[in-house]
Amino acid sequence: MASLKELKDRIASVKSTQKITKAKKMVAAAKLRRAQMAAEAARPYAEQMEKVMTSLASKVSIDENSSKLLAGTGKRDTHLLVVATSDRGLCGAFNANIVKEARVTAERLIAEGHKVLFYMVGRKGIPIIKRFYPDQILKHFDTSNVKAPGFEEAKAIAEDLTTMVEAGQFDVAHLFYGKFRSALVQEPTVQQIIPIAVANGAVTEAGGAVEYEPDEEEILAELLPRNLTTQIFGALLENMASEQGASMTAMDNATRNAGDLIDNLTIVYNRSRQAAITTELIEIIAGAEAL
Repeated sequence: MASLKELKDRIASVKSTQKITKAKKMVAAAKLRRAQMAAEAARPYAEQMEKVMTSLASKVSIDENSSKLLAGTGKRDTHLLVVATSDRGLCGAFNANIVKEARVTAERLIAEGHKVLFYMVGRKGIPIIKRFYPDQILKHFDTSNVKAPGFEEAKAIAEDLTTMVEAGQFDVAHLFYGKFRSALVQEPTVQQIIPIAVANGAVTEAGGAVEYEPDEEEILAELLPRNLTTQIFGALLENMASEQGASMTAMDNATRNAGDLIDNLTIVYNRSRQAAITTELIEIIAGAEAL
């Protein structure tokens, strides 16, 4: 059984930890408000732009001269999984859930006979991916030197991916990130970003005739790189809000758990102290009787 000094030191240590987790919770809560506002402000623009691009893509003829961002390479042999995680921990299962979603997709693609490569954004997902796919990480985009990944980082990532697909290093790219729902819920999300996936929900011309000036091909050539950057930027904003929400929740749980542990240790300490006092009294009485 632990001595009184050991129990007292343990209680002091847990109280110190509780102060840290409480402070981190308050910091995460303050950052969450800003990150949530940024993510929610960018979300409608990114969603609408994607719909417009899929609508345009469905109206143009694709040939060997088409942009790889629109048409891909003409094959679907090599899939690049762009996995965006944070650079910091203490945010619960946020990073693990994103990596888990990427692994599920990777295993499915491998089972179908495709080659899978990884483009890592942030460093928290790297150890797990490296453990299961040691030779398949194509690049790590380091974001640890910036306070919060923003538009410049999204643009640099988009340029990287464009260069890689033009060089034939992959055929299809999928983006993985955590979509912010609330401080309690961050939804692991996957989105095909190269080539553009023409899916249900694209803006149509049912409401009237639409004329493009210049034509669709020229508009696409201008907007395709911008759309790629926009989608990545939106994902980074969603990730930032999700990370802070997950961190706030994790630190709140840690603070509560520390409080419970302090209460239990205090009970044990008081009982041990009382037992020690009782034992000491018995020894004193026994000594007095012996005299």
